[in-house]
Amino acid sequence: MNPESMGAQLDDRFRDRAEAGRLLAAALSSYAHRDDVVVLALPRGGVPVAFEIAQILGAPLDVFLVRKLGVPGHEELAMGALALGGIRVLNQEVVRQLGISQADIEHATERERRELARRDEAYRQGRPPPQVGSKTLILVDDGLATGSTMRAAVVGLRQGQPRRIVVAVPVGPRRTCDDLRDVADEVVCLRTPVLFQAIGLWYEDFSQVTDEEVRSLLDRARAAREA
Repeated sequence: MNPESMGAQLDDRFRDRAEAGRLLAAALSSYAHRDDVVVLALPRGGVPVAFEIAQILGAPLDVFLVRKLGVPGHEELAMGALALGGIRVLNQEVVRQLGISQADIEHATERERRELARRDEAYRQGRPPPQVGSKTLILVDDGLATGSTMRAAVVGLRQGQPRRIVVAVPVGPRRTCDDLRDVADEVVCLRTPVLFQAIGLWYEDFSQVTDEEVRSLLDRARAAREA
């Protein structure tokens, strides 16, 4: 793709995660004000997106914890993902092509398992996870790259026997969005650029989301439901 075409695509960027969430909520309007709907965010970046969706749809907001398993020495590249409850999804193509050993996989898994436990305590502060049985779950992140973390989340949530799982993201490669239809009941992806490169390129403001922001948004969502 030439630079002019890339520039034209980037004119379609989101202002920030909040704007992306409001646009996604419009695409999910058929799920508004339903008793069976729960919005689940993948922390941390998915939480500001999901907060807007939950507010507009009138649905409860919670988090579902999942961590990328990074390739040793190149942690930004996913070789798989780990979801709360011990669900692990590996990208066998990446593992095979890079010759990643089982020992390296187990080491990364243990490291991310500890981080999942830390975040579970930090975000829930003793509160139980949401009941997902017979619910329609809208699973939200701020974007997809390989889709490993989202796939692990869907597989993990299936164990709770929800009625339906809807994956909702602002942006992702078309192939990744299409591949997730193998495990999710519905995939809503607002932007599927031909030349994707990185999630952050599709936001004017892609500043890091902190643990404190996650807790604050979850608290605000609960307060709004209780008001």
